Amino acid sequence: MNSFFLVGAGGALGAMGRYGTSVAFSRLGITGFPYATMAVNVLGSVAMGLLIGFLAHATPAWQGEARLFVAIGLLGGFTTFSAFSLDAVALFERHALLPALGYVVASVVLSILGLFVGLLITRLTLS
Repeated sequence: MNSFFLVGAGGALGAMGRYGTSVAFSRLGITGFPYATMAVNVLGSVAMGLLIGFLAHATPAWQGEARLFVAIGLLGGFTTFSAFSLDAVALFERHALLPALGYVVASVVLSILGLFVGLLITRLTLS
C-alpha cells in the first residue's frame, strides 16, 4: 500500500481524535487550562510507547505499515508530542543523555519562540 496514503489516512483519523477530545472536554465544562491538549499529549505518548514496544518485541511482517499508519499517521495526527517523546527516549536509551536533554530543551524553547515570532510577524504585517 502507498506509504503516503497510510500516513495520510492515519493522520486524518488522529486529527479527528484530537479535535474530538477537545470538543469532549469543552462539553464537559473542562476549560480555562489546556487539559485536553495535555491529555492528548500524555495518551498519545503512552500509545506510542505501547506500539513501539510491541513492534520491537513482536517484529510482525506488517511492522512497516503499522509504523506508517499508527505511529506517524494516527499518533502523529493525534499529537506530534508522541513523536517528540519517542525521539527523546530513543536518544536517552542510546545513552546520549546530553543530546537528549538538548533536544528536549531546544525543541520546547525554539517551538515556543517560533510561535511568538510567527505571531509578531503576523501582527506587524496585518496591523
